[in-house]
Amino acid sequence: MARRKVRFGIIGLGLMGKEFGSAAARWCHLLSEGPVPEIAGVCDANPAAFGWFRDNFPSISIATQNYQDLLAAKDIEAVYCAVPHNLHERLYVDIIRAGKHLMGEKPFGIDQKANTRILQAVKENPGVLVRCCSEFPYFPAAQRLITWIRERKFGRILEVRAGFHHSSDMDVTKPINWKRMVEVNGEYGCMGDLGIHTQHIPFRAGWAPRTVYAALSKIVTERPDGRGGMVPCRTWDNAALSCAVEYDGYSFPLVLETKRMAPGATNTWFIEVYGLQASARFSTAEPKSFWYCETRGKEQAWSRLDLGYASAVPAITGGIFEFGFPDAIQQMWAVFLQELSGEKPAFGTFTPEEARLSHALQTAALASHQKGSVQEVRP
Repeated sequence: MARRKVRFGIIGLGLMGKEFGSAAARWCHLLSEGPVPEIAGVCDANPAAFGWFRDNFPSISIATQNYQDLLAAKDIEAVYCAVPHNLHERLYVDIIRAGKHLMGEKPFGIDQKANTRILQAVKENPGVLVRCCSEFPYFPAAQRLITWIRERKFGRILEVRAGFHHSSDMDVTKPINWKRMVEVNGEYGCMGDLGIHTQHIPFRAGWAPRTVYAALSKIVTERPDGRGGMVPCRTWDNAALSCAVEYDGYSFPLVLETKRMAPGATNTWFIEVYGLQASARFSTAEPKSFWYCETRGKEQAWSRLDLGYASAVPAITGGIFEFGFPDAIQQMWAVFLQELSGEKPAFGTFTPEEARLSHALQTAALASHQKGSVQEVRP
């Protein structure tokens, strides 16, 4: 029996737009009876970006520089929008009001005001599925850690740490790009670009920050402009948020780190959960390793379990083989399509309400750093 096709438009044909295209092109990799994504339209300000998509997706009927052309297309059911933060509010609201299901990029609005307007559009259009990209929880070891949370294997939580570390900005000669421009990236800086990656699992576990104390760093204050000159670099490079979480009648610390200048780290995402009965940790620096520790009396010892390909949505890859970033991307999209079909996956994609909490946390973090004090998080 033929599977239903969900025709997608892509707005923003950069790195992540290509990743989605690649995931859709190899959908036969998944052992799923659910719907299949089909790339029907593409949009980018630079028409030179159309070439790769046209060469690889004969299903494309629209290639345009005007995103409204995709929204007007009756056969396009859903949109992936990957554009700079200052464009989120206008494009996301237009997409939602056009009745297109949306997978948007973080931080889901350049600031709290923009996020509020996007969420108002979501509220006014309940038939539209709206989600935000967050792929790293779909690594097998992260899924194992999520299962332990769900099964309450950790007992009383002692501490949770999560982070996303980059090192490419350690090169001070690297020319500035939009993620280093406040007017395009926003005041959040590294928090806006990377924060949701650190928040997905804690927020879904019910570990909502009550307060935050933020240490924000602007390390490189100017960068080459690519034309022989230097320009100011005003965004935050690194951020460490010390949060207090109220959970099950007690409080524990949640530490969230987003760093663009972390020596030796190449796109490293991690999460660590420490509990009275058990602890576990995972980092993409060791993509097959699930580290865990179970308390037995006075002594504890860390053990390493080598996990193979154990995906949330079954796939053809044998369990003895490795899982990687393109697999995590495809898993996230498969879960999104499950949600689009009315299913309730064990671990769903990042929701608009979670994005609201993310903005509340990052807005409070800015105030904390400015005032040098602990701030209440007000969603």
